[in-house]
Amino acid sequence: MAPTLDGLTTEEVRHIAKLARLALSDEEVERYREQLSGILEHFQVLNEIDTTDVPPTTQSFAQTNVERADEVRPSLDPSDVLRNAPRTEDGYFRVRGVLD
Repeated sequence: MAPTLDGLTTEEVRHIAKLARLALSDEEVERYREQLSGILEHFQVLNEIDTTDVPPTTQSFAQTNVERADEVRPSLDPSDVLRNAPRTEDGYFRVRGVLD
């Protein structure tokens, strides 16, 4: 779904909102349509910049991983871990499902 030359349509904004599981009023749809269209216009300007002679970069400074030594330690007792859990089931944390 590519944006039109005039920016996003209200249908496209409603589709994006549905994917993000957002309930938007008509006023919010129009406000976000304008804002998102403006953002896409800025990206279009960036897409038009010639970067063929620009070398790829990664970081401007050296990075190193900070790791601690891997030490074997005793595990926590499962009953102690589950003691403050709101819900448990068969020795595990019980949580609500998050996927449809």
